[in-house]
Amino acid sequence: MVAPGAALLAKGMSLNPELLETAKRVVSMALAKGATGAECTILEGSEFSVNVRRREVETLKDAGSKGAGVRVLVGKRVGSSYTSDLSQEGLVRMVSSAVELARITTEDPYAGLPEEEELGSVAGDLQLFSDDIDAVDTSGRIALAQAAEEAAFRWDPRIVNSEGASFGAYRGCRYFANSRGFAGCYRASSCSISAVPVAKDGDSMERDYWYHISRSFAGLEAPERVGMLAAQRALRRLHPRKAPTQKAPVVFERRVAASLLGDLFEAVAGDSVYRQASFLAGKLDQKVGSSFLTVIDDATIPGLFGSQPFDDEGVPSRRTTVLEKGVLRSYLLNTYTARKLGLKTTGNASRGVTGNASVGHGNFFLEPGPDSPESIIRSVKNGFFVTELIGSGVNIVTGDYSLGATGLWIEGGELAYPVSEVTIAANLKDMLHRVEAVGSDLEFRGSIASPTVLIGEMTISGS
Repeated sequence: MVAPGAALLAKGMSLNPELLETAKRVVSMALAKGATGAECTILEGSEFSVNVRRREVETLKDAGSKGAGVRVLVGKRVGSSYTSDLSQEGLVRMVSSAVELARITTEDPYAGLPEEEELGSVAGDLQLFSDDIDAVDTSGRIALAQAAEEAAFRWDPRIVNSEGASFGAYRGCRYFANSRGFAGCYRASSCSISAVPVAKDGDSMERDYWYHISRSFAGLEAPERVGMLAAQRALRRLHPRKAPTQKAPVVFERRVAASLLGDLFEAVAGDSVYRQASFLAGKLDQKVGSSFLTVIDDATIPGLFGSQPFDDEGVPSRRTTVLEKGVLRSYLLNTYTARKLGLKTTGNASRGVTGNASVGHGNFFLEPGPDSPESIIRSVKNGFFVTELIGSGVNIVTGDYSLGATGLWIEGGELAYPVSEVTIAANLKDMLHRVEAVGSDLEFRGSIASPTVLIGEMTISGS
């Protein structure tokens, strides 16, 4: 089924100067109605996704959308509103609603727009958009998903089932203007492919997955490779054992290690810090981790998924060193959280089309080390190589960490046998200090990325 509005956006999406002018006009309308400050965001985009299972199409979505949001200030009072009706009447209703809401809200002394000198945009092409996203039509996109699944089935007769394979594509444009003279826009694209095969051998049945994502169709891994890797990962999980309860080194595969970076981001985000809801609150310029840890947030790297020329308040994107050899150098902040903490914004405002900005990240990553994943595994005599985490058991306030995990047991520096139904536990404060090696295999399959990481000791609860 094709969703209504699929034809809303033309192929080869281009920036529309009229929409940037519309954003400026909305800001002027808000000021004319009594707002002392205003900012407007307009988003337009198209999204395609297809899921196939056992070679048949299960779901297909091809939809377009367009909407505008305004956030206004009346003194230190804030109101916001949203509309998908971009007619003059629709914009007037949106602005009127936001101003009326602002007049009845409680004053917030930290509310406000960035200062004029803080506004701007990264110069040059960040390579966020590729026209070749449209190189393949709907039937071709379905065929790509089917090819990924078929490659998994062909790889080994023990691949007996599938939880599906998918292909997705996105194209979109963002327009932003505020009452301090900033106006800017950019466009972005992405496409992805994934496969989730199921392996069976005797009474053992396991699933795993693989995926790839790219800004351009040309940069996407071949569906045959995606299906093959997914199949290999499912097969190596067959006939798992329970590891005995013990304390041992834990190696996080890079795909899983990225989740540790996600936890760290939550702990350094300004909204967690000013609420004292982070175990890293009050720790600036203190050593909070191993000297192997240098963590960067950089939204200026061309072609990556966390890159953009300016944040969602019109502040230019930048590179921020968060951890430097284990020392906490910076939190990640938008204008509001920076003011709450008596600091300056780091250009990390993030929001959808309306409402107050939260704190987001650019490309948030752990800098790679000198060791290959294979050499890290060889350095472990007895330990656990984690390939998947299960559940949610991370407390950013206290640092307590406890998650279900599957993977492979390491014996004598070799991957010996699959392990499942175990829990790994520690405290993030200790885990950061216990990082003993960082791999050389950093790869971005999203806006948060990490190489392989070795943590010297965690509690493994199994049989």
